[in-house]
Amino acid sequence: MSFQEQEKINQVEWWKSHSSQPNWENEKENWGKHGDESYQHITKADLPDLLWEGIADELPKYIKDNQITVHSAFKHLNSSWVAAANLYFPARSNPDFRKLLLDFLRSNVSTDIIDVVDVELEFALDGDLNPEKLLGEMGGSRGSGQTSPDVTFIVTTKRGKGLILTECKYTEDSFYRCSARNNEDKKDLPDKPDPDRCMQLPSSREYEKICHQKEWGRKYLDYFKLSDYGKSILTRCPAATAGYQLLRQQALANGINESGQYDLVFSAVAFDKRNTRLMGCLKRTGVKNFQTEWCKIYQHGADFITWYHQDWVEHVRKHHDTSNETIKSWLGYMKRRYGYPSDNNK
Repeated sequence: MSFQEQEKINQVEWWKSHSSQPNWENEKENWGKHGDESYQHITKADLPDLLWEGIADELPKYIKDNQITVHSAFKHLNSSWVAAANLYFPARSNPDFRKLLLDFLRSNVSTDIIDVVDVELEFALDGDLNPEKLLGEMGGSRGSGQTSPDVTFIVTTKRGKGLILTECKYTEDSFYRCSARNNEDKKDLPDKPDPDRCMQLPSSREYEKICHQKEWGRKYLDYFKLSDYGKSILTRCPAATAGYQLLRQQALANGINESGQYDLVFSAVAFDKRNTRLMGCLKRTGVKNFQTEWCKIYQHGADFITWYHQDWVEHVRKHHDTSNETIKSWLGYMKRRYGYPSDNNK
């Protein structure tokens, strides 16, 4: 059984207990739908019911105040978006979590970080560094139609300010295919005449010259130039079949870094250590393990880094004040719902 399918089962067991619905498997009328089909791992619940109690009031208000579009699949019990919120949003307003997060980022990202200023979901900068101007993503908003990272850690460094733009994954096993490769109209945008041209070797194609995203006015490849190493190993455009989200976020980070307004800019991926299929999702693209090779395929810009969700929860478990009832509550929730951490996944 795949990790994704196993976690759907685990999440259903959590939901049965959490929602006091022990016969959930037999109550198909209460299940949510994907397309026309009902599935037991999809609920009809409101967002607060899917959140740790410590953020159940704060997060919906934050979403409303910032006009954020919540991910369309948030009612799925294995939602990566909800997992990201449960894992990292508590550090936005809780000083104890924020102190622990500072220590974690210093250990896992950069020792130059001296403070965590804020934690944002679906973050976008204003002005020239907004995705609309920087990447040409017209008509988008936070959480919809633009590159706005799941979680952004806004930090202070020894020399200035910094951003850690973070894509979060739970059970998803891909960073998805490029939207321009679908041979159908998208919001009055022209069709791609030849989707297969993205699948050719970089030695035979300059991707930035044939990219259909550029015909849509998008500038991803203006900020993602292949390195010699990338040209030597890639079998296709890195966004073509499984790396679209990675490339867009890296392009955003590279563009922000190029502006010179930030001392530190990282593109990051935080994901579940058990999700081994995600680790190898770019093998057919030529990238055997995105954790170690992604940073080598583009010309120097913003740095790239990864960590496991388990590492963050284990850090909190080891270093929190054991008399802190709020953090004890969160650790219990992480253990019950996601199994973080456990002896075999630290």
